[in-house]
Amino acid sequence: MIPFHPPARRARAWLPSLAAVGAALAAAACAPSTTSSSASTASPADTVYLNGKIVTVDQRFSIAQAVAVKDGKFIDVGSSDAMRQHVTATTRVVDLQGRTVIPGMMDSHSHMIGAGTAETTAQVISATSVADTQRIIAEFIRRKNVAPGNWVLSGRWHPPSQLAEHRYLTRQELDIAAPANPLFVQTVGHFAMANTKALELAGITRATKDPVGGKIYRDANGDATGLLEETAIELVERRIPRPTREQLITQLVAAQHVYNASGITSAIDAALTEEEIDAYFAVAERKQSTVRTGVMWKPIALTAADFEKQLNAAKFKDDTGNDWVRTAGIKIVSDGGMTLKSAYIRKAYADDPHNHGTLALDPAAYKQSVILANRHGWRVGTHAVGDAAVDLVLDAYAGADKDKSIKDRRLVVIHGSLMTREQMQRAKALGVRVDAQNIFMWDKAATVEKYMGTELANRAVPTRWLVDTLGIEGTAAGTDNQVNILNPFVGLYVMVTRKDPRGKVYGADQALSREEALRLYTNAGPYYTFEEKRKGSIEPGKFADMVVLSADYTTVPEAEIKDIKPLQTIVNDKVVYQASN
Repeated sequence: MIPFHPPARRARAWLPSLAAVGAALAAAACAPSTTSSSASTASPADTVYLNGKIVTVDQRFSIAQAVAVKDGKFIDVGSSDAMRQHVTATTRVVDLQGRTVIPGMMDSHSHMIGAGTAETTAQVISATSVADTQRIIAEFIRRKNVAPGNWVLSGRWHPPSQLAEHRYLTRQELDIAAPANPLFVQTVGHFAMANTKALELAGITRATKDPVGGKIYRDANGDATGLLEETAIELVERRIPRPTREQLITQLVAAQHVYNASGITSAIDAALTEEEIDAYFAVAERKQSTVRTGVMWKPIALTAADFEKQLNAAKFKDDTGNDWVRTAGIKIVSDGGMTLKSAYIRKAYADDPHNHGTLALDPAAYKQSVILANRHGWRVGTHAVGDAAVDLVLDAYAGADKDKSIKDRRLVVIHGSLMTREQMQRAKALGVRVDAQNIFMWDKAATVEKYMGTELANRAVPTRWLVDTLGIEGTAAGTDNQVNILNPFVGLYVMVTRKDPRGKVYGADQALSREEALRLYTNAGPYYTFEEKRKGSIEPGKFADMVVLSADYTTVPEAEIKDIKPLQTIVNDKVVYQASN
C-alpha cells in the first residue's frame, strides 16, 4: 500500500452525487504507470474512488488515497495514480475531493428492528414530564385514528432519567392518555408499563403471582400499579397481536435505512423471535438488505425442559445464513441495568444499602440451558451488567465447557458494564467475548453515579481493561439502541474522552486512543459472526462497505469527534445513504 498524506488545503465543495469524472480518467488507465502495477495486468474495476483520505483500518492502520471495487468487493487500495490502472470505459469513477473515508461501521449489540417502528408507535423518547408523555400518547392515538379496543404501543425510552418527575407512570396516568385502548409502554427492555385495560387483558389481578425472574409492582392495596419488571413483562406482551410477515419486512427495511444514515453497515440484532428472524431472511431474499446483520434468537422459556423443547423445534441453526443475514446465537437476560437499579451486583447500591439488583432468571435453569444450547450447537450471549451477574454467566459458560468444549465458539458476555479485571481474565481463559457499550456513559453517567457511587461510575464500561485483556478481537463497540442513541461518532467520542454531555470525565483511565476506538467499531464486531476476514477494513477481498465523512476523524479536535456526520454510506459498492445538502 502506498502511504498518502493529503495536501494542506481545503477540500473542494462536496458533490452530493459523487458523479463520475468521465472519459479523461478512463484514458489515463492506458497511460504509462510509475507504480508496481501495470495497466496490462490490473483487473478492471466496477468503481474506482479517487482523491480521498482512505483510513483503511487494516493491521497497520494504513492511510491510502484511492480504492478500486469489483463485484461488491475491494480489489485494490493505494494511490490515485495506481487505482486509475483499474479504470476502463465502463468503470464508474468517483472523485472523493479530499474527503475522509472509513470502513463501514458495525454496531455489535443493538435492537435494530425497533428503529423501523417510528410511524407505528408513540414516540415518547422526546417526553420531558408525565404530562408530556400523556400528551404524546394521546396525540398518537388521534393522529393514527386508532380504534377503541386496539392496542397502542410506544417506542423505547428511560423515564427515570428523562422525566422531570424521575419516575415511571402509574396505570391511572396511562389510563388518562389512552382511556379506550390497551396501552403497553416499553422502556429500556427490563421494565414496561401497562394501563388498566392492558393489565385486564393479561389477566393480572391481585391474585396473580410474580413469575420467576420478574415482578408485578403493586400499591398499598395490593393492586398492580402498571409497572412490570423482567419476565412479568411477558404476561402483557404475549397478549399483543403479532405484526404480519409483510409488516415485519416493511419495518426491517425502514430500520436498516435508519442505521445506514448513521454510517452503520453491519449490526447484531439481539433477542428476536423466529418470525422476526424469518423476516430478516425474506428482506435479504428480496435484495432489500442494506445492513449485514447477525440475528440472535431469544427463546421464551422459564425451565430448562421448555428451553430444550424449543431447541429441538427450532426453525434455524446457529451460524448459518448468507452475506446479509446470519444467525448469531441465543440471547438470554440474567439481570437488569445500572440506571434501573436492577444490575445484579456484589455490593449494594450506594443509595440503597439493601438492594443488590435483580436476578432475572433461575440460576440452576440458566446453567442447564447454557449446557443444552451448547450441545445443540448454539452459542449463547448473556446480558450481564453487574459483576455478580457476570460471576453467574462465567460459571455457566465454564459448566458448558466441561460438558462440551466452547473453545473457538465465541460465547458472549453482553454489556459486562461492571466487570472486574479478574473476570476479564477468566473470560479470556474460556475464550469468551465481551461486547460493551460506552454510550451508556453519555447521557446516563450521572444517574449511574447517583445510584452506584463515584467509584463504580468511574469503572463502569471498563473499555481500557477490556481491550488490554481480551484484545480488539475479544470485544467490540455498540449502542444497545434503542436504549441509547445510535450515533457511533458520539460513541467514539465517549471512548476517547470518557466525557458526558456536561464535559464531566468518568474513568479517565479507561479511555482509548482514536485508532483503538475506531477498530472497536470496525475490525472487532465481525468476530461476533466469524466474518473478520470478510469485512471490517478496507482491504482487497473484503466487502466494499465504507462511509464518507464530513470531517477527518483522525485529526479533528477531540471535542468535534461527536459532531462528525456521514455524507455517504456505501454498502456492497452501492450508495445506501446520501446526506442532503
